Amino acid sequence: MAKKVGFIGLGIMGKPMALNLRKKGHELTVNDLNQEAVQILIDSGAAAASSPREVAENCEIIITMLPASQHVQAVVLGEHGILSGAKEGSIIIDMSSITPAVSIALAEEAAKKGVGFLDAPVSGGEPKAIDGTLAIMVGGKESVFEQAKSVLFDMGTAVTLVGDSGCGVTAKLANQIIVNLNIAAMSEALVLAAKAGIDIEKMYQAIRGGLAGSAVLDAKVPLILERNFAPGGTIAINMKDITNVMETAHEIGVPLPLSSHLLEMFHALKVDGKLMHDHGGIVQYYEKLANVEVRGLDHANQ
Repeated sequence: MAKKVGFIGLGIMGKPMALNLRKKGHELTVNDLNQEAVQILIDSGAAAASSPREVAENCEIIITMLPASQHVQAVVLGEHGILSGAKEGSIIIDMSSITPAVSIALAEEAAKKGVGFLDAPVSGGEPKAIDGTLAIMVGGKESVFEQAKSVLFDMGTAVTLVGDSGCGVTAKLANQIIVNLNIAAMSEALVLAAKAGIDIEKMYQAIRGGLAGSAVLDAKVPLILERNFAPGGTIAINMKDITNVMETAHEIGVPLPLSSHLLEMFHALKVDGKLMHDHGGIVQYYEKLANVEVRGLDHANQ
């Protein structure tokens, strides 16, 4: 059933997610600082709002897809924020990747105004945002989830209520550990093979069907071989996520030695000017150490 949906945050992920909601027939109101992105949504049939408050005044479900905790807090709690205009019974779905503590606090503030709140971060990157097959991990009350889940399924194919408020973003932190350390391990292996002089493409075909095979391997190796680091998920965003991982882990007493090393690798890539590369660009950290580049044969002489 079509709903009145607001969408705030039309970046790499948010824009295709919002477009999918329009394709599914929802009455959409959008807000973003990037007016080019807003115009693309207007062209698809969406309406534009001048503030998060105006979005909330016109919608029953308000989705946020923003870079970090401070942005979500400002958009939800600010003077012209969502809660200043949201009607009782409406629902905020924050699909950003933020800290569990902030998600829980926002849910509590929303509840004071009779507004439901779900933390519902996603995994799958830009390709799955475009084709509507995201994995969405949700935290919040089951009754609120039941009201909103049809909208979530219009953006993803695997939508799971993990638990109460904060559980969705906690699951996303765990997801980010696995994804980014997987890329790092893959990068070590690729750089070893490149330095040894073997055909990387043939090695990839040899190992992808075995235990080392993974969705990460299949998504990132072909792009690395093409030297294509156009962002599906930037190093900047993933560095923010792993920073949140470490902050949360230290608060609850969980040592994470591999994740802490990964965070330092991200900082090294930042210093090296790679912040806006795709996180497959982690390979460049290892390449610099070994003084070698991982390339497919078609790109070996470029």
